[in-house]
Amino acid sequence: MNQTDQAFLPFARPDVGDAEIDAVTRVMRSCWLTTGAETQAFERDLVEYLGGDLHAVAVNSATAGLHLALEATGVGPGDEVIAPTLTFTATVEVARYLGADAVLVDVDPVTLNIDPTRIEAAITPRTQAIMPVHYGGLACDMAAILDIAARHGLQVVEDAAHALPSTHGGTLVGQLPSAATVFSFYANKTITTGEGGMVVTRDSALAARMRVMRLHGISRDAFDRFTSRVPAWYYEVVAPGFKYNLTDMAAALGRVQLARLPAFLQRRQQLAARYLAELRDLPLQLPVEAPAADTHAWHLFVLRLSDAARLTRDELIDRLAAAGIGTSVHYVPLHRQPYWRDRYGLRPEQFPVADRAYQRMFSIPLFTAMSDDEQTRVIAALRAALR
Repeated sequence: MNQTDQAFLPFARPDVGDAEIDAVTRVMRSCWLTTGAETQAFERDLVEYLGGDLHAVAVNSATAGLHLALEATGVGPGDEVIAPTLTFTATVEVARYLGADAVLVDVDPVTLNIDPTRIEAAITPRTQAIMPVHYGGLACDMAAILDIAARHGLQVVEDAAHALPSTHGGTLVGQLPSAATVFSFYANKTITTGEGGMVVTRDSALAARMRVMRLHGISRDAFDRFTSRVPAWYYEVVAPGFKYNLTDMAAALGRVQLARLPAFLQRRQQLAARYLAELRDLPLQLPVEAPAADTHAWHLFVLRLSDAARLTRDELIDRLAAAGIGTSVHYVPLHRQPYWRDRYGLRPEQFPVADRAYQRMFSIPLFTAMSDDEQTRVIAALRAALR
């Protein structure tokens, strides 16, 4: 059987087994399907995993979490929020929800994380917050970013959609002294609830605000009202909130996934190590590893074609597709997206690192359910195309 006769290998595939199915079924049989005891337990489980001394707020997407976190920190009309151009639009669209402006900056040429020197240069009297994105699962230079924020009196809201369980300076992302950190549990993330996310913060006032705002600005959540043994129908709307709560069915899935996270991480590390070893002689720039004392979550494995490559990124993606290998590109930088480009008059030459990376980058399959044979197919297809 040749490669083109084999089943298509997707870029990502969720790792969901009987334990997850049983957990969701148990919740369905309980007849409490929306936000309730299971969601509260999931919040506690994540806090315990991260090391305690935190508040966790479960939400129906990381986008919702980023929105709640910015709103709770006071970002509003006329403010500016600094973020990298090399990210998904969700990172900064939430600033626009609040009437604030996104200020996009370039990334580091090695890590592809936000460049702290670019942050410093972009600060104005309107700047309210910095939103670092831990690209691909490698933690940003948070020591430098937090220092900049402290000197300028700015909030830091971490987009950690890729970063469970990444570390910086030996500390898990989520335990760093930012205002808030937002994780994603989308279908292709390091753990999944299908759709979902979680905000963690040490600030009890921020957590309380986010809890109220995630469910219509109501002063009491539905689980408390409907499970009370005494009449408890009365509630108050204290703010014009949103509909951002996570369901118990999703939380049940997430709790099992979180328990499997150590094994998931080990498998991702194994897959990444093999890619790094077996692709070194090809005309590729490989992703950088985390410092020796730190953990890379390896949510993504992003390659960049080197100058020695004899074909373009798009030609290579087509070759891999013909071999039955799925890929993706993370990301089309925001300065190239029509809304952001046109609103702020952005030009590629303002972002030389991200723009050059974009033209050469592609992400190859890396997911915990991936077999050794499937990885061999990816490596063989890359070698056939590039040698």
